[in-house]
Amino acid sequence: MLGVYIHIPFCQQKCAYCAFASFVTDEKERERYIKKLIFDINNFHLLYPQKRYRKIDTIYIGGGTPSLLSIKQLEKIIQAVKENFNLAEDYEFTIECNPNSIDEEKLKFYKQCGINRLSIGVQSLDDDQLKFAGRLHNGDCAMKAIEMAGKYFDNISCDVLIGLLGMNKDKYIMQIEKLISNGVKHISAYMLQIEKGTLIEKIVKEKRVTLPLDEDCIEVYDRTAKFLAENAFYQYEVSNFAINGYESKHNLKYWTGEEYVGFGLSAHSYLGGKRISCADRLDLYYKDEGEFSEELSNKELIEEHIMLGLRCKIGINKNYLLEKGYDITKNSYLQDFIEKEIIITQKDDNILKLNPQYYGVNNFIITSLLPK
Repeated sequence: MLGVYIHIPFCQQKCAYCAFASFVTDEKERERYIKKLIFDINNFHLLYPQKRYRKIDTIYIGGGTPSLLSIKQLEKIIQAVKENFNLAEDYEFTIECNPNSIDEEKLKFYKQCGINRLSIGVQSLDDDQLKFAGRLHNGDCAMKAIEMAGKYFDNISCDVLIGLLGMNKDKYIMQIEKLISNGVKHISAYMLQIEKGTLIEKIVKEKRVTLPLDEDCIEVYDRTAKFLAENAFYQYEVSNFAINGYESKHNLKYWTGEEYVGFGLSAHSYLGGKRISCADRLDLYYKDEGEFSEELSNKELIEEHIMLGLRCKIGINKNYLLEKGYDITKNSYLQDFIEKEIIITQKDDNILKLNPQYYGVNNFIITSLLPK
């Protein structure tokens, strides 16, 4: 079934590590953007009239900071989605929030309009780390936001970053413990990436700071995975851990090759075997210019199947790869990985999965198994 992603690019302040399409703007620009967003939602079925695109089972409003929107603004967007798509009974509806931009009134409205999952951008509970990352909240604000959200929502996810300045291995696990003891059902633990054009890239290049070593980050990652497993969180993707039944259904679509449509600046879609991306500049987006689409070749489908499959619990299917023209059993690394239990075989040896113990170094393994 189709998933819907809606991108809200607005922020109160650009984070030091962020390379996403997001920025600070005024109310007039927000209204203009929302008007265009609703126009695109209303006209989607003129471009894709197929019956299978009518029913959806996930909606994900991401950003940016969607919780910056007023209730009235968000209501317009949600109304457009509901008028143009039919929601499945067991739908998942997520909105991303920052701790400092939600309140009781917004949470009540989220609940009332059918949102049933919150993704809260905590990133850290250490005030110095949050300041370094350019976040506008502190640790106390984050915990109060989670407590407040817990009065209205059972399904709460939190993002945390590994590798921020001043990372302490023991304190990192303590913050994870604090989050789950306050009812958080899903943890996304991401390694800090130094992205081009970000403030962190600038100050690292200028040697104004020294970030934690890669091996220390991998150790924290491994300890996080072990701690969460001991507390009934299972790892269903490289960076994602959940209590059974609280996985992100929407994000699973990206990793399992299901179809989804993205609305808004820099949003991506996968429809009818094509990858489609919207313009990443506002001036082009408003003029319906700058969109890019491509039909994936067999080689690209093979690479994507391996890259995505080995990042999550589903693994990769040898028969599927063979149908696309790649016999992975002839890869020189595969047998060695199997013998060392880096790769685990399942279902009559047709399914290959990456041993979760090696998720921290998955890039090398994935690259080794790609067709040359």
